[in-house]
Amino acid sequence: MKSALTSKVADNKFIVVDEFNLSEVKTSAFAKILKNLKAEKALVVTKDKDEKVVLSARNLPTVKTTMSSTINVYDILKYDTMV
Repeated sequence: MKSALTSKVADNKFIVVDEFNLSEVKTSAFAKILKNLKAEKALVVTKDKDEKVVLSARNLPTVKTTMSSTINVYDILKYDTMV
């Protein structure tokens, strides 16, 4: 896992966001945030389960959401960017 995370950081594919401020569940709003971050194929990791993020991202086929406690190496390597 350390190697996979290190490779994301080295390739500038590891983006840290303080928080997602979603006022409502909107796939288009979440897609716009990811587009601004230049992270179209992304693994979005949250500290705790954030229902707005999960529900907003579920219709995006190139995005997966997970919590930091359930992250795995396969997902880190599968997605281009980690947010």
